[in-house]
Amino acid sequence: MTLFKRFFSRLGGQFWSLQVIGWGCYAILSFSAKAGEGGSPSWALFYGGVAAGGITVSSLLRLGYRRIWQWPMPRRALAAGGLLLLATFVQMNVFVSLLPYFCDDCNFPNFFHYIWYFASMLYLMLSWSGLYFGIKLSRQLQQQKEAALKAQAMAHEAQLKMLRYQLNPHFLFNTLNAISTLVLDGRGTTANGMVASLSQFLRYSLDSDPVQRVTLAQEIDATNLYLGIEQLRFGDRLRVDMAITAEARSALVPSLLLQPLIENAIKYAVSKREEGGTIELDARRDGGSLVLTLRDDGPGCKDFNDRRAGHGVGLSNTRERLLVLYGERQEFQIGNREPHGVQVRIRLPFEAVALDKTTKSEIAA
Repeated sequence: MTLFKRFFSRLGGQFWSLQVIGWGCYAILSFSAKAGEGGSPSWALFYGGVAAGGITVSSLLRLGYRRIWQWPMPRRALAAGGLLLLATFVQMNVFVSLLPYFCDDCNFPNFFHYIWYFASMLYLMLSWSGLYFGIKLSRQLQQQKEAALKAQAMAHEAQLKMLRYQLNPHFLFNTLNAISTLVLDGRGTTANGMVASLSQFLRYSLDSDPVQRVTLAQEIDATNLYLGIEQLRFGDRLRVDMAITAEARSALVPSLLLQPLIENAIKYAVSKREEGGTIELDARRDGGSLVLTLRDDGPGCKDFNDRRAGHGVGLSNTRERLLVLYGERQEFQIGNREPHGVQVRIRLPFEAVALDKTTKSEIAA
């Protein structure tokens, strides 16, 4: 009993169903043709027996095909041909052995009569083999396609994480250097506040998945944590002006999208000037798009792709993240303003979630 269970479990549920349906149709069609010629109802038992033999023989043939499936093509083709001929011979003998019990005047006058039965069964088993290999190849291609899509998704996720986390060491270096400076200057209270803000920001950075998106409201809260750290460094020299519409706050954006852009603006428009500078952030909905605009009033830049000057890392990573996430559905534009300053303009597909106004952001909690 255990042997039979193991045998049928190897057949697979779908295969077994197709076997019964296919050979059942063979028996029905063959009996219908015989009945049309005036055959007795007992022929139903004959074709039922032939179908039962066909189920057994073809199931064993399938086990043979599975064993040779991984062989090299020439060897596999020869082996499959041999198995097919053997299965045809066995199935023909099932047919010939059952025939005398249902037909008194059926005889085999010569060898060519056997050849005719063999050719008929060869056609039947060849058709079965063609269907088997066709279904097996189709399933294999589907599995390969699913594996390729899964690998592509994993590579996609890994690329996004690499692009997002590549920014953290640069930011940490600047912040820790600023904390060290504050401690050396005897400004322990300010340094302690910066450490607390840094802790909150890093918690958000580590908890957020770079593949998942957050609402712009959450992103603004994270940006304010970062700006709070920088505000302790620069004081009144850093001025920030935000104009975020209520509708835009519910839009979904990649996590930590704004931080590298604002960090870049602080580095070149604020820190290098004694009077500091102003950073403006606007966010609004424009039809089916979310438009984010970041401006500063610094001196501008001659080459935004010059990594030696430090401009290229944050900008290129942000551009690459958006391209991976949205493809051609996004726009990333950067250029100098008149009379001076830099403007970054990002256009993303507008996708929003409902915001609970009575609940504070998770970042601020």
